[in-house]
Amino acid sequence: MPTMIEPKLISGNANKPLAKAIARRMSLHRGMSVNLVDARVERFNDQEIFVEVYENVRGEDMYIIQPTSNPANDNLMELLIIADALKRSSAARITAVIPYFGYARQDRRAKARTPISAKLVANLITRAGVDRILTLDLHATQIQGFFDIPVDNLYAAPIFALDVLHTFRDRLGDLMVVSPDVGGVARARELAKRINAPLSIVDKRREKPGEVAEMTVIGDVKGKACIIVDDICDTAGTLCKAAEVLMDAGATEVHSYITHGVLSGPAVERIRNSVMKTLVITDSIEPTEAVKATPNIRIVPTAPMFAQAILNTWNGTSVSSLFDMETLTPIYEGFYSRG
Repeated sequence: MPTMIEPKLISGNANKPLAKAIARRMSLHRGMSVNLVDARVERFNDQEIFVEVYENVRGEDMYIIQPTSNPANDNLMELLIIADALKRSSAARITAVIPYFGYARQDRRAKARTPISAKLVANLITRAGVDRILTLDLHATQIQGFFDIPVDNLYAAPIFALDVLHTFRDRLGDLMVVSPDVGGVARARELAKRINAPLSIVDKRREKPGEVAEMTVIGDVKGKACIIVDDICDTAGTLCKAAEVLMDAGATEVHSYITHGVLSGPAVERIRNSVMKTLVITDSIEPTEAVKATPNIRIVPTAPMFAQAILNTWNGTSVSSLFDMETLTPIYEGFYSRG
């Protein structure tokens, strides 16, 4: 018997490039080759999902890398079925690495006779045999309490702070961090504190879901380069409207830092034609070819952080240490200079 069980990675089809990038980073950190476990995740003609793991995983510490992004239901089912396959193959521990946790926006009953789908999904994942969750920027942090297993919720703010300090290093005094709504103030304040910038808010009022009736800027953004911070960009309607409102209020330019680029429907076209100079997203959701071809969309990697987080959970060291920029700076040294 080996004295130490090595972490093993397996991936569904949701974001294979990210899974491979995490494996490469773990190989660098470990000084030994880390590869994805050989498996197939396929569909029958009626789209029923089938999983077969070709390697022995008995007694192994397994990490399933699978965001539940579009198509959300298919990717969620892949995650559940992979977990079941590993559990029935006697894996010692199963950790679900979910860079984007779908259904997170359904975290409460906003109206009568509506579900709390995030809780339902948490139950499904737990019953499938998952022992631990590793995710990024949950839409609502209370979702951690929906699980009866440990949940490590990483934050994109330290990565974004490194990017801002590198990209805007010659004009940090001109920056203003903006929350696109009152509910996102804590997230925006976190980035503002890390880059030592003031904070403003765009207050929005909705007549119905997906439609913004009115927007008001709280704070003086005149002469400032504004940085909008949020966790999810879906159709980008609200984001592009907020950028216009900030420019009308006297901002010199507007940039956005969004953790999860869902970017559905007309989002890419809206962003391409927006007054925003840049939209920065992470690769928690695999970007489409249209996203990669849009000149004002930039993608920052999460693989270095996820690789280190996996190693920390594997060897029993602190995951919260990755919340500190001092810890992430050497991990991201190849992407951002220290100067």
